[in-house]
Amino acid sequence: MRVVTEFVKEEVRISVFSWNNKYLIKFELGPMEQTFKIPEIDVLDEADLENFYQGEFFQAVLARFEEMGQTFRKELENL
Repeated sequence: MRVVTEFVKEEVRISVFSWNNKYLIKFELGPMEQTFKIPEIDVLDEADLENFYQGEFFQAVLARFEEMGQTFRKELENL
């Protein structure tokens, strides 16, 4: 597995890997993570991956983390 890039944006750790003819884009926030797999053949240049960590896609990732966090907190309260 090759690490393409790793950085933090708005408290979300973003890691991009190249593995098994796919790019894996992993978003991590606290105890939660979201991973997206993209076939390398669908990406002309690694710079095109930046579209996944900005704009509407990244805003949807943030919204999903909010929903995941609420669900997680509710379940912890029920323990």
